[in-house]
Amino acid sequence: MIEVLKPGLLTTVQDAGRPGHRASGMPVAGAADRQALRAANLLAGNEPGAAALELTLLGGTFLFDEEGIAALAGANMAATLDGAPVSTGVPFRVAAGATLVLQGAARGMRAYLAVRGGIAVPPLLGSRSTYLRACFGGFEGRALRAGDRLPVGGAAGAPRTFTPAECALPPLPYPGDAVTLRVILGPQDDRVDPEGMETLLATRWNVTPQNDRMGYRLDGPPVRLRGGADIVTDAVVPGAVQVAGDGKPMVLLVDCQTTGGYVKPFTVIGPDLRRMAQARAGDAVRFKPCTQDEATAALAEERRWPST
Repeated sequence: MIEVLKPGLLTTVQDAGRPGHRASGMPVAGAADRQALRAANLLAGNEPGAAALELTLLGGTFLFDEEGIAALAGANMAATLDGAPVSTGVPFRVAAGATLVLQGAARGMRAYLAVRGGIAVPPLLGSRSTYLRACFGGFEGRALRAGDRLPVGGAAGAPRTFTPAECALPPLPYPGDAVTLRVILGPQDDRVDPEGMETLLATRWNVTPQNDRMGYRLDGPPVRLRGGADIVTDAVVPGAVQVAGDGKPMVLLVDCQTTGGYVKPFTVIGPDLRRMAQARAGDAVRFKPCTQDEATAALAEERRWPST
């Protein structure tokens, strides 16, 4: 068991997500930074999509009842284990009775804590991920609170050993650096006039405080549309960029709704969504068009990582 002494700002149980249920209105959910989740799990000796803790901006304090192996990936939250520093991206052994403390993130937004055996909350619809808006999955469908006790699964067999070098992630941008997101045009790029598309692609957009696992609102000059922002409601996916009536873009993330009624001029490719999920209020975002072939190649590269 892992006891939550301090839960941090927003800590939830997340895994690789809950695909296959969007037709019933259930979002995919899962880790907002899927590559960081994968890195933490592989370093801890788990399957890459095992359930772990997603910590947001401010870490937390956790007491381990039993010895085990753990790993952190994503945002660096200056972690200490019984007062001794532990590094992000390096597996470490946890003794029974040890206390892990994570501080605020100096860079990035989300960190992942994986423990050998995974967080063994009951799966719902094939996933242990938490979808907060429906109070569904994870630990009682909610963010963790002080006093919660999390079960840890049994570790079957000897795990393959991955080195920190194999699981190294691209560095997170420093605050103020521009995050570049590759996008594929459509499905409603024809609803944006040429000047509006130039605005979308040339502007250095600012991340607003209105951001969460559902999506990020960006601030900048209004985008000129043809015929207004409203469309007949159709499907949306994580990565879809909507432009609402105020002309400002919103980038949808893993907890996004399954349908929406705003113009979507383009969609952020899956491998780049982690960059959006690691941005915080005040950070800058730019959009860069890419082709379907380029997006497919980026996805293939992500799936090969780390090489097996």
